[in-house]
Amino acid sequence: MSKSAAWRPVIAALANDHARRVFAELASSGSATDSLAALSPSRARHVVTLLQTARMVHVSSDGSLSLNTEIYRELLSASAPTARPKGIPRFLTADGRINSYPSNLTERGHLLAHIAEEAFGRDEVLTEHEVNERLSRFTDDVAVLRRYLVDYGELERTRSGSEYARPSASELP
Repeated sequence: MSKSAAWRPVIAALANDHARRVFAELASSGSATDSLAALSPSRARHVVTLLQTARMVHVSSDGSLSLNTEIYRELLSASAPTARPKGIPRFLTADGRINSYPSNLTERGHLLAHIAEEAFGRDEVLTEHEVNERLSRFTDDVAVLRRYLVDYGELERTRSGSEYARPSASELP
């Protein structure tokens, strides 16, 4: 069985009511005698085989069961953790939309600079409607994003609020 599918027998065993009960008794008291005694001999054999196939238990020569805790470490190590994005991509969905704003103000500034660079050219003068259209590709709440861009100096607005532009390169800090 491939490492990526090694979890399947464990889930199958835990999905079985009898196997789950036997496993729980074994985990809590160290013995599954009562749970196994409550089952018919053929059902008990089936449950033990199911747990053994899943490698959740060891069966000793006298027939007693013990837990195999190593299986969980193996399953966890076999599943490669997904790499968490770093930097600006942490705050964007796969299609480039904002999924959250950073609480760290420096990181928020980096995110907003990235969005401004993506959405606007340096020499463009745009109406509020045009700005909103471009920002709608990043968020549904364009008013908040537009306000952040102005507050962080990534966009300048005329006093009337009718036109917006990126600051020229000479005006940047």
